[in-house]
Amino acid sequence: MYAEFIGNLSGILYTYVLPILLVGGGLYFSFKTNFVQLRLLGESVRVIREPAKDKEAMSSFQALMVSTASRVGTGNIIGVSTAVSIGGAGAVFWMWVVAFVGAASAFVESTLAQIYKKRDPEGGSFGGPAHYIEDGLKNKTLGLIFAVVLIATYMVGFNMLAAFNVNSAFATYDFYNPNLTPYIIGGILAALTAYSIFGGGKRLSEVASFLVPIMSVIYIIAAIIIIIKNITLVPSMFADIFRGAFDFKAIFGGFAGSAVMMGLKRGLYSNEAGIGSAPNAAAAADVSHPVKQGLVQMMAVYLDTMIICTATALMLLASGIAPDPDLAGAPYNVAALTANFGSFGQHFLAFAIFLFGFTTLIGNYYYSESNFKYLAGEKLSKTSLQVLRTIAVILVFFGPSMEFGVACDTADVLMAAMALINIPAIFILKDPVVACMKDYIEQKRQDKDPVFKVEAIDLKDEVDFWK
Repeated sequence: MYAEFIGNLSGILYTYVLPILLVGGGLYFSFKTNFVQLRLLGESVRVIREPAKDKEAMSSFQALMVSTASRVGTGNIIGVSTAVSIGGAGAVFWMWVVAFVGAASAFVESTLAQIYKKRDPEGGSFGGPAHYIEDGLKNKTLGLIFAVVLIATYMVGFNMLAAFNVNSAFATYDFYNPNLTPYIIGGILAALTAYSIFGGGKRLSEVASFLVPIMSVIYIIAAIIIIIKNITLVPSMFADIFRGAFDFKAIFGGFAGSAVMMGLKRGLYSNEAGIGSAPNAAAAADVSHPVKQGLVQMMAVYLDTMIICTATALMLLASGIAPDPDLAGAPYNVAALTANFGSFGQHFLAFAIFLFGFTTLIGNYYYSESNFKYLAGEKLSKTSLQVLRTIAVILVFFGPSMEFGVACDTADVLMAAMALINIPAIFILKDPVVACMKDYIEQKRQDKDPVFKVEAIDLKDEVDFWK
């Protein structure tokens, strides 16, 4: 009974509630910021290259890589193929739309996280939605609820799912033994995760900063090779994308599986803009102005959807293998890659899913630890933190051997709950962000490297930084 209930609830939330909430919110924030995702796009590229002033603190780029590690996962490969297989080529266009409007939401929530960030004992910073909900909305109970839901979603649900998806990439090999291989893969992932997370946030960010660019570039190169090999198919491919995106007869004839709905769901699920996850990484960055990290996290949405997800979609559509609901998921990826690279394609897919899955594990854990620290407050001890990290590693170990239908639906519902809390919160707290953005633009007009002082926006709330 629970499985049916949670499955139906997940379907309702992701078919009707979340698209309206997140797309509607993204559109509102786009107009409220005068489309910051376009106006300051060039500035966001420049800011990413800025080093942290404190060498022991996390730089903008490292914070970007941690949030990208969580965003860029197996969903960018398997999820996109599912969307294209079921919704057709037109789903790609609607993924782009969601990324564009979602970038504004990402800017708002991450700038807020910087404004309200807290100072840690080592001199760095931390924060996220739980903190700006408590300090900005004056609602500690809601902040606590958000933190608990995030930990359950990312450290338990999504990390076990990521480990499970990595295991599934090896299930097509002859050596795969369902009674043994999942535990071997779980052990390898658990060991790598333990190395990353027991070293603390600094090591975790360093691992993410090393792996994310490498895996992304390799994957994009593979996609480009396939597109070039099938260059004659490219014009018809883009024609299919735009034709399918506006095939209203097909859309309204079966909305749940249409290009619009599949594109919206994949875009929302993949870039996580407005969910309230990325601000946890954004708050840790050492920047001179909150808007800088807002711009960096805005770029993360483009990196995830416009680049990685688009690379997958174009690779599939240019492969010569037509979208087919029977190929939904990994089979479409395997068919496209083997059609162009032979047996190497299968090996490449397994390698890509392993790397994407692993970086998802460490990015998700970072969010969870940040919110665990919020729950513990001043009572947090090193022992309790080590216990949390141990539990996280154990969950990763058992993830590959789990049956995941119910757990996946449960995690989806919990993530929806995060959005239902976060979007209204950033809507209420938007004014300081808009004022902060105006302060940044004014300083840029004066040819200054913007430095933020909280007095510039007349914020009444107490903050640890920016005084």
